[in-house]
Amino acid sequence: MIKTTLLAVAVTAAISGTMALAENRTSTCHPNLDFNVRTLNDNKQVKLCDEYQGKVLLIVNTASKCAFTGQYEGLEQLYATYKDDGLVVLGFPSNDFGNQDPGSEEQIQKFCRTTYGVQFPMFQKSHVKKKYADPLFVQLGEQKGYPRWNFYKYLIDRDGELVDSYSSFTSPASKKIQTKIETLLF
Repeated sequence: MIKTTLLAVAVTAAISGTMALAENRTSTCHPNLDFNVRTLNDNKQVKLCDEYQGKVLLIVNTASKCAFTGQYEGLEQLYATYKDDGLVVLGFPSNDFGNQDPGSEEQIQKFCRTTYGVQFPMFQKSHVKKKYADPLFVQLGEQKGYPRWNFYKYLIDRDGELVDSYSSFTSPASKKIQTKIETLLF
């Protein structure tokens, strides 16, 4: 009777320990994703880990009145093409460069949807320049450089590692970006 009880306690402890280890492995969050951000024109907070861990991410600082604004079309095309395979484009409007996104979040959201049909997730207006950067952009900027203009892009793999960054001059439709995304997805 005592042996049976001790065996049952040992088995229960072993199972509990295994479950705790498994839970810790799945609940760990890569520092590049350990941020809460607010969705554009909404008060909904999103924890990037909870929402996007295990996905390939292209994080972009955007602007509505910039020579590169047409890149919204290419970003939406990338998202539409690869979202079912695990790519998510995350847009963060910023007014840090040339006052090129001065509108309210409601105006930005309406512009993106009506002009470019943007369906990829858009988040709060953000600061991205080194001196005033929001925490997410400090994390990314310290690894691969801070944005020098609008439509700077950071590519994060499924493990949360920042694998590359691209200047504003690199179009989302470029072979360079598409090839790297396909390598990470497939």
